[in-house]
Order: sequence, then C-alpha cells, then structure tokens
Amino acid sequence: MIYVCVVAHNDAATVGLMLWKVRQVMAEHRWEYHLLVADDGSTDGTAETLDLYQRALPMSVIRQDGRRGYAASLEALLREAVSRTDRPKRDGAITLPASFAVSPTALPELLKRFASGADLVVSESAGTDQPLWERAVRRSAPWLLRPGLQLEGMRDVTSGVCLLRLSTLRHCLQDREAPLLETEGSCANAELIARAATSARQIAAVSLDIPAPTAAPHERPSLGTVFQLFRAGRRLRVPAASARVQRA
Repeated sequence: MIYVCVVAHNDAATVGLMLWKVRQVMAEHRWEYHLLVADDGSTDGTAETLDLYQRALPMSVIRQDGRRGYAASLEALLREAVSRTDRPKRDGAITLPASFAVSPTALPELLKRFASGADLVVSESAGTDQPLWERAVRRSAPWLLRPGLQLEGMRDVTSGVCLLRLSTLRHCLQDREAPLLETEGSCANAELIARAATSARQIAAVSLDIPAPTAAPHERPSLGTVFQLFRAGRRLRVPAASARVQRA
C-alpha cells in the first residue's frame, strides 16, 4: 500500500485535478494506494472539492478547525499512514503538493526506486524551466541548512516530494514526544528528509524534469526562503545519515 499524503490550504483550483491525476497514474501501473488529505483550515472551496472527490477515490480527509500550518498537517498525515499500516516494511508514504507544483507523473520513477529497496526516495527538480533565481535557491538549500541538517549528496531538498518506507518513518516517530517537524514550508520538507535519512538504510535521489501544469507563487523560493533555511540550519540539530545517496 502506498499512502499519498497531501496538505491542502485554499487549493480548490488545483487539488481536485491533482488527485484525479494520481488516480490515473496509480491505476495505470496497478499500484495499491490510498489518498490521505489534510484540509488545513481552507477558506475557499477546498472542502467542497474534497467532498466531491472523496466519493470517487480511495481517500480519507483530515479536517482541522483553523489553520495549523503545513508542517503540523503533514506530520498528522504521516502519523496516520503509520497507524494504518500492517506491513511497514512493504508500505510507503509519498508527499505531494496540492498546488500541482509537481505533477503526479513523477510518481512512477520514485516507486521504481522504492521497489528496488530504497527506504527514502527524494525527488529533485531538474529546474530547466525555472527562473535562475529559483534554481539557485534550490541548489544552495543543502549548504544553507548546515550545520544543523547535514544533507550530503542531496541537490534539492525543497521540492516537497519524497517517498518514505513506513518502517523507516515509524522508527523516526518512535518514542518521540516532541513534533517530528519543527520548521515550516520548504524547511519542513528538508527537515523531513534529514530526519528520515538518519534511519534509512538506502537513500535514492531522482532528478525529474516534468513541467507542472500550475505553480503556486507562495511556494516558489524567495529571499525569505533563503533566510528561513539559514536560520533552520543553525537552530536544528539532526545527525548525519549513514547511508550514501544513490543516483540512477
């Protein structure tokens, strides 16, 4: 079972299309899946859109009173996936942005590496269709996050798309009273990768050059993103991964 985890906040314009595209991709490759969606206090038509698609898709929606933030919502989905599985060594959780910033057509390559034994698969944007500034922020993120997050071999940790084996994720959550994710936004994506990497026996990185149908302006790297990454690198202390990043 693959749990597809999606955090939605005022994404009524894109989340339905994105969920339906996930269905098409997973059905084409005959993968067993379940959609886990968190509606993080949306004030547009996101709730109504999710109600409509929930009738047609294998999907569970976590609704929240008020906005909790991306990191808390994502962690709630990951914990839900771990609580549901009875085969943690076989099952996995994929994170996907509701904004369609990354197309679900990226999933087959991630699942291919997962089936080959990787406990953590990170999607890296090739960035050929992105502005130079955005590419520079993405490429410099692993350096900005030092020394708190040591992501040796990673070229992009901010895409918001990764695949985690649930046994690896369970190990990260085990006996942890504090939240798994202490940062927000792009930093939270990088933090999740760093924490999962400490428990992963095999780590794979996949570079994808798949143009997204839409792109959310608030998700694009900015000068503020640079400062957030820099501060996170000095506040967090996550041990370095023992496994090396493998590339195709």
